[in-house]
Amino acid sequence: MCSQIPGRPMQISHGSFWLTLTMETPNFTHGSAPLSESLRQRSNNSAEIALPIFMFAGGAIGNLIAILVLSVSRQEKKSSAFFSLVRGLAVTDLLGTCLASPLTIANYIDQHVLRDRRVCEFDSFLLLFFGLTGLSIICTMAAERYLAICCPYRYQRWAVDRRFAQKFLFFIYISHILFCCLPMMGMSRSELQPHGTWCFIDWKTPEPVAAAYSVLYGAVSLLLILGTIVLNLAVCGALLLMRRRNVQRAVTRTSVRQRWRELSSAAETQMMAVLVMTSAVVLACSAPLVVRIFANRFQNDQKADLTAIRIASLNPILDPWIYILLRRSLFQRLLSLSRRCDSPSISPPLTQNDLLCPEIMKDHVLTQLMCNANIITHLSASARFPPYNTEILCET
Repeated sequence: MCSQIPGRPMQISHGSFWLTLTMETPNFTHGSAPLSESLRQRSNNSAEIALPIFMFAGGAIGNLIAILVLSVSRQEKKSSAFFSLVRGLAVTDLLGTCLASPLTIANYIDQHVLRDRRVCEFDSFLLLFFGLTGLSIICTMAAERYLAICCPYRYQRWAVDRRFAQKFLFFIYISHILFCCLPMMGMSRSELQPHGTWCFIDWKTPEPVAAAYSVLYGAVSLLLILGTIVLNLAVCGALLLMRRRNVQRAVTRTSVRQRWRELSSAAETQMMAVLVMTSAVVLACSAPLVVRIFANRFQNDQKADLTAIRIASLNPILDPWIYILLRRSLFQRLLSLSRRCDSPSISPPLTQNDLLCPEIMKDHVLTQLMCNANIITHLSASARFPPYNTEILCET
């Protein structure tokens, strides 16, 4: 008995200690509340981390498929400058997704990841660089289409081909890396934004140098957006005017009209559709963030900033599906269906040899065909135009 009595009070006192501590807790009468709150927080955290994981997977898989589709395309499409720029944009979106998304996911797991100054500066650099690079590539694609359609002889004289596009992409990367590294060199300062999931330059600072950099970044982005819109409108207007003149002109040979319709509706329409759709997605995703760069100089709105960066993060997810869905084969099927609905007689599809046959080159619509981007962009780099008489071309 004596040996058991000392043991029992020890057990009772240990249990009474935890019992007393529990009874003194304010939430003792609602014992399930702390447990339910913790479970609710865990479910919210799992739901929040699921979104960046899903966006990371969607962006990476979509861009990989797009690069694969562009790589296995026809040889003339591989050698064209336009599709080299499209492939460069897909690679840029893939790099941006693979570099920026893991930092966001890691920050959801451990909220101290982006609190490190170097990691925060690197995350801010990624957002600055890939946002500006995407706008620059889109503007370059619009400029390439403008030269190919509105200035074909200058396009050929400058030898705008795959190598030219790759050199220009390299120039874009190097110049933008230097420009976006300026905050790391002390021109501005990167800081963790209020939501705690992303870093960006301090766009509310009153310091003159830092404020000048944020305004300069916004101005360059705005100029790229306006340039893309103006070039796209100019190209679409030139195509509509060219089509209208061709319809109004009396053409005696039906084959020439049919071939002109094939040329203008197949490759050219596909390129313009890819350009217009990609431009719309990139501009719609990038414009809110550019607007917030200027708006934060006058008004502080954390919800608007978070919404703008979330919209910008959708850009690398939506872009690749434009290249995947707007393939040449899909366009040919849609055009064939539209021709079936328009006319009962269906002309057989033209081959590449038919498009470049000497019979077309002898016809009076040579000027219109030379302005067509399909002919210009599919000529080899060694091809040269013969000397021409401007008076004869004007008469035709």
